[in-house]
Amino acid sequence: MTDPQDVDTVVIGGGQAGLAVGFHLRRCGRAFVVLDADSEIGGSWRRRWDSLRLFTPAGFSHLPGMPFPADRRESPTKDAMADYLAAYARRFALPVELSTVVVAVDRAGADLRVVATDGRAWQARDVVVATGAHGRHHVPDLAADIDPAVLQVHSGQYRRPEQLPTGPVLVVGAGNSGAEIAVDLASPDRQVYLAGRDVGHVPPLGTWTYPLMRGLGRPGSTLARRGLRGGAEPLGRIRPGDLEAAGVRRVPRVAGTRDGLPLLADGRTLRVAGVVWCTGFRPDHRFVRLPVRDDAGGLIHHRGVTGAPGLYVVGMPHQSSITSHLVGGVGADARFVVDHLAGRPATTAPLATVYTRDGCGRCARLVRGLRRRGVSFAQVDIGRAPGAADAVRAGAGGDATAPTVEIGDRWLVAPSAREVVTTAGG
Repeated sequence: MTDPQDVDTVVIGGGQAGLAVGFHLRRCGRAFVVLDADSEIGGSWRRRWDSLRLFTPAGFSHLPGMPFPADRRESPTKDAMADYLAAYARRFALPVELSTVVVAVDRAGADLRVVATDGRAWQARDVVVATGAHGRHHVPDLAADIDPAVLQVHSGQYRRPEQLPTGPVLVVGAGNSGAEIAVDLASPDRQVYLAGRDVGHVPPLGTWTYPLMRGLGRPGSTLARRGLRGGAEPLGRIRPGDLEAAGVRRVPRVAGTRDGLPLLADGRTLRVAGVVWCTGFRPDHRFVRLPVRDDAGGLIHHRGVTGAPGLYVVGMPHQSSITSHLVGGVGADARFVVDHLAGRPATTAPLATVYTRDGCGRCARLVRGLRRRGVSFAQVDIGRAPGAADAVRAGAGGDATAPTVEIGDRWLVAPSAREVVTTAGG
């Protein structure tokens, strides 16, 4: 590993979230670098299927400081969006380092250290993770039991109908990606099945609607998540009747396999030549080597601020509003995060690490007491952060009791706020 380069802020990810963060960092005069794994800006958009268009209008689909160059009612193509992002980085002279794959973010004293696969390293006061929630393709385990003669691709790998063999194709997942890919695949020579529940449709929306949804903030986001109940978002560009008109046949969800064939929830099997898995993505933040990740691999945060001083995240669904993961919604979250890191005190090294659990009254009292005293500390949830319980057992001995406080090489089990301050001062 080379000697680290010193900067104020490292942004990991050069898509719309990372570029929006870069815009606001440039606005407040910070020295920063944007690291992106792709060989070109907008690469993740160019790799999507050929016929993809955004379901949000051009009038909303832009980053801060630069409108999208199209009629505000138009739905931009994925390549037009990629071109827009590249032009955005050029216009604001954002320092993007391409072909840079980050493998580690860890603590380096009061700062954070970022390491790439080629051995380059950066040391920064702040790191913003802007890689989004689509880090890994999610495919259910049952896919392994399907006959190897059936070609299987994930929506993140799908480009055009010619990828799939002739014969029937099953698209699994009836959300926006599944519905659009099913229509893209359908032809008089190919029967396409779309498996999954009907998620409904969003009615035609004016360009004013999306700023309104952004303005509803967290209350609107909370209501939306309750309405979805963990399911897919309603269809946007695909209108009622489009699937039927294209000849796509709706079938129940895939419940398993039988004799190497997809088994539907109604007991039928489908003999198909190919399967397209439109079953979503999962965040991939495994490179973050700090105790702020949940069991699913995502970062635990509040409006983009994590429990590790100096570590932030931007571009996550419902981060602050319904539109947080959209091109036109990410700018507000980027500004909030940059304003937060710019106002963070210069003395960033936390006095202590406080390990807590949800619903623990003693934990809540300790945290309140430390905050009243102005103590700088990192808070880690034992029940949610992988490795936290093991760290407490190893350091304090016995069970992973909460609250537990780590100060240097000393551990305090269920202390008062006064004990923490006294120990740190001693």
